[in-house]
Amino acid sequence: MSKKKALGRGLSALLSDTPETVHFDESPEVTGASGGMNEILLSEIGTNPFQPRQHFDQDALKELSESIKVHGIIQPITVRKLAKSQYQLISGERRFQAAKLAGLKSVPAYVRSANDQQMLEMALIENIQRENLNPIEVSLSYQRLISECNLKQEELGERVGKNRSTVTNYLRLLKLPPDIQIALRDNKLSMGHARAIINVENPEVQLYIFKKTLSEDLSVRKVEELARQLVSDKHKPETTAKDSTSASREINQLQGRLSSHFGTKVSVKSDGQKGDIKIPFLSLQDLNRILDILKL
Repeated sequence: MSKKKALGRGLSALLSDTPETVHFDESPEVTGASGGMNEILLSEIGTNPFQPRQHFDQDALKELSESIKVHGIIQPITVRKLAKSQYQLISGERRFQAAKLAGLKSVPAYVRSANDQQMLEMALIENIQRENLNPIEVSLSYQRLISECNLKQEELGERVGKNRSTVTNYLRLLKLPPDIQIALRDNKLSMGHARAIINVENPEVQLYIFKKTLSEDLSVRKVEELARQLVSDKHKPETTAKDSTSASREINQLQGRLSSHFGTKVSVKSDGQKGDIKIPFLSLQDLNRILDILKL
């Protein structure tokens, strides 16, 4: 139970810059690990296989490297000892890479004891709390903590200092269509926009709102209004004084099916005998998408 007690104190206890040593349960492959700070050769340190962040800003890395050349490494990295002269990075990936760029041969490092699951948990939590992750990276980190570290959402919230609703909102992002997730990952769409879009259940309508948001540079408030309008239209009573007949209800149902099929709000008007169908498009690319659906 020592693991939960230590992690409950947060990363300030796990990855402290003070001489305090935090002991974890030893696993068979981690023997002889100490809790002090050492100067360790870079060539003896392997990268963290559980590192959740895959992309690092190269310009920022170069800036950090130049700073290290002048001031050295102010905050030591944290490693675990695998064997004699063999270590594995727990946290401090950017400092580790920047030190290599700066031409350093060794770096100051805290040596901690940790098994594979603790490595994963510490790496994920350290990144969530200390790195400027995009929303999808945060969501994937939360999901990995739940699935691979067997944490419940409430426990996860305690570990990362977030309430349950915040954790839930991030996890919901992973249910969005891939195109929207990619836009979030590439910072082309904000978390606020995504939270508004996800309130619409239909994936095709989600994509419609997403494309309209990008093409018209809609604010979060505008996207929220558009989402509410589309949800309201979906649940609006189908019978009015004018379209109370069975034929009118069928027209409304057809309109809904066409909107879902084409991923855009299709308008169908009829006087019972004749009428027209209007399929709007946002751009030439969107038009080609619709033509592909029509196989024209």
